[in-house]
This record gives sequence, C-alpha cells and structure tokens, in this order.
Amino acid sequence: MKKGMFITFEGADGCGKTTQMKLLAEYLEKKGIDVVLTREPGAKGLGEKVREILLNYEGPVSDRCESFLFLADRAQNIDIIVNPAVEEGKIVLCDRHIDSTVAYQGYGRGLDIERINMLNNIATNGRKPDLTFVFDIDIETSMARVGKEKDRMERAGKDFHNRVRQGYLELAKQEPQRIKVIDAAKSIEEIHAEVIKIFEEYCF
Repeated sequence: MKKGMFITFEGADGCGKTTQMKLLAEYLEKKGIDVVLTREPGAKGLGEKVREILLNYEGPVSDRCESFLFLADRAQNIDIIVNPAVEEGKIVLCDRHIDSTVAYQGYGRGLDIERINMLNNIATNGRKPDLTFVFDIDIETSMARVGKEKDRMERAGKDFHNRVRQGYLELAKQEPQRIKVIDAAKSIEEIHAEVIKIFEEYCF
C-alpha cells in the first residue's frame, strides 16, 4: 500500500463529505494506518481564527479578500499539518482544499480561474492532492440538508451554488485520474462502499 498520501473531500454544503471523511478515517484506523484529519478553512490553530472570519463576519467582504483569506489558511494547513504528516508516511484526509476555491470563487464568484490556479499553486507550494472525492448532489437537496441556520457562504443563493456544482463537475472532467465524482444522493452506506472501492483501487 502507498504510504504518505493526501486525500481531499469536496462538494456542496450538505453533500455528506465530512461524514464520508470520518468513515474513511475509521476504516483506515481499523487497519492500523496512521490518519490525520484536517479541514479548510479552519485547520487546527491559526486556521480556526481564519474560518471564523470567513464564515461569520457580518460586514462586507470583497471577493478578492475572501479568496486571499482562503489561500492564507491553505498555506498554513499545507506547511504545518499536511506536509509533515505525509512525510511521516501518514494519510491526511482534508475536508475541502484547492478545488473548493476554484469552484466557489472561480465558477461561483466569477473570478479569473487561471489566476486562482496560480495562487493555489503558490499557497500549496505546488502540492496537489493524490486523490480527491467530489460528492455531487442537486442544490435543493444540499440546501435542505444544511437547514435554516446557514453561514455566509451557504446564504449565497441558488444560482451561485448551481455554478459551484457545475464547476466541480468541470474540474472532474479536466482531472479524471485525481478527481472522482460520487453520487451523494445514495445512502451513507452505499457512498462509503464506493469511497473504499476507489481508495483501494488507487492504493493497491
């Protein structure tokens, strides 16, 4: 089995990615594999402060400022958490990463995607995930799962979130070897089984 991997979980809010990340972590731990869980925004430490600003700040936030805050959080996560753990042979599972910025700020907000890719490359120092799961679901279902209490990003509107969804699907077409799309309308058990199947095909 490959050692030292970086796997990311992507998709709309309410798609079940966080649940699936935790289930994969449990599966790996039962096999005696060292696992590190992290997230963006909000990696342990400084990232938690950045997350609070991004999701709950009540004043106006420019689209470019929003992007730079995500990128700053990403650089911290890669340098302090991801790279050291992968170098130690651990598997790092991350809730959101570079593809979120392209999907949300690029396709969703309409910022220049080529520029976002360049900035992502700077923030990660060129590191890309080894494997990425995108959990695809229709916007009505994802919003219903989120519920009435929505953060600043979740309140962006249906058109915005439809553009984000299409952005993820376009990214998967561009990088089919890395990005695997899973139908998130299936049951938790069915999705978990598919995640395990893809993971084992990649690792063995």
